[in-house]
Amino acid sequence: MSNIANFEFVLPTKIKFGTGISGQIGKELKALEKSKPIIITDKGLLKAGVVEKITNALEKEGIEYTIFDGIEPNPRDITVQKAYDAAKAFGADVLIAIGGGSSMDTAKGVGVLMTHGGVINDYEGLDKVKKPICDLIAIPTTVGTGSEVTFWSVITDTKRHFKMSVGSPLVAPKLALVDPDLVASLPPSIIASTGMDALTHAIEGYTCTVAEPITDACGIYAIKMIADNLRNAVYTDDPEAKANMLLGSLIAGICFGNSDIAGVHCMAEALGGLYDTPHGIANAILLPYVMEYNYVANLNKFTEIAKAMGEPVDNLSMRDAAYQAVVAVHKLNQDLNIPSLKEIGAKKEDLQELAERSAVNVSAPSNPRKAEVSDFLALFEKAYQ
Repeated sequence: MSNIANFEFVLPTKIKFGTGISGQIGKELKALEKSKPIIITDKGLLKAGVVEKITNALEKEGIEYTIFDGIEPNPRDITVQKAYDAAKAFGADVLIAIGGGSSMDTAKGVGVLMTHGGVINDYEGLDKVKKPICDLIAIPTTVGTGSEVTFWSVITDTKRHFKMSVGSPLVAPKLALVDPDLVASLPPSIIASTGMDALTHAIEGYTCTVAEPITDACGIYAIKMIADNLRNAVYTDDPEAKANMLLGSLIAGICFGNSDIAGVHCMAEALGGLYDTPHGIANAILLPYVMEYNYVANLNKFTEIAKAMGEPVDNLSMRDAAYQAVVAVHKLNQDLNIPSLKEIGAKKEDLQELAERSAVNVSAPSNPRKAEVSDFLALFEKAYQ
């Protein structure tokens, strides 16, 4: 009898990875028999000429399109509604998300409304979406989200100032076109914050309570790939390091998409909901503190993380070896100039509320070590010092 617990693994998204692959968008739409795409993106990518690479490819195939460029860093329920209204007015039959997690999460929300109606807040939680969303092609332009292969859309409920999660394999993109060309000119600060986001996905997906053998394999592979390439991708013009970060982010997305996230994200989403903090920065700030709280709950896995991140552990006790994973992340944050909780404007008087929001997050039960409001508060206080 095998002692491996039963598990399931789903990957509804077809992935195409390669330099220049986003130029195939027109042919891919024709293969899907779609002809009226709406592009969901942000003004920065439009201004930077990234979106133009995609629209040129569409024009080459004679495909008519419209662009919704109203995406903000933490997408809101009202933005999903506006993008949906634009899609409906155009008569769109397919969605193209170009950008980071914000564009992709918004597009997933639009897809839900196109097939189900209502407002996105109706679908908060797991498996409230009952049929597949309309076809969505995701084209990532950061090295952090993994949203091109995940089943989650995280949207800010503007009435509650709360980041809600809409989760179902039915919201996953149909196709991910993952093109290193599109991250070649990313600013160092964006590589740093989105790269730390990807590292958080990999570490939490690997260590959370619902991890399984396939997510373990993806998680530890992604951790090593990100640790080996992130500094280079930020501080040099090495195109290979950036391409490896894009791939590491994708594999981290496959990992946590099939397991879960945990305490870091619970806290980061609370910060994002209250202060609109960029998600990658919030994760980076909190990651070492949550790891320090969690590592005693799984010495084996945290030792593997330390090894994957290049820390020498050979002559150490198991506990000390596992702790080196925490040390490795502190070093990385230092090298990348990640700000502190105080520096991003968090207020001491808000820490209790942030802790309460963290504890009710849908992923709180997946944290490797049980955490209640008092534990989250202690972690916020530690990070705040």
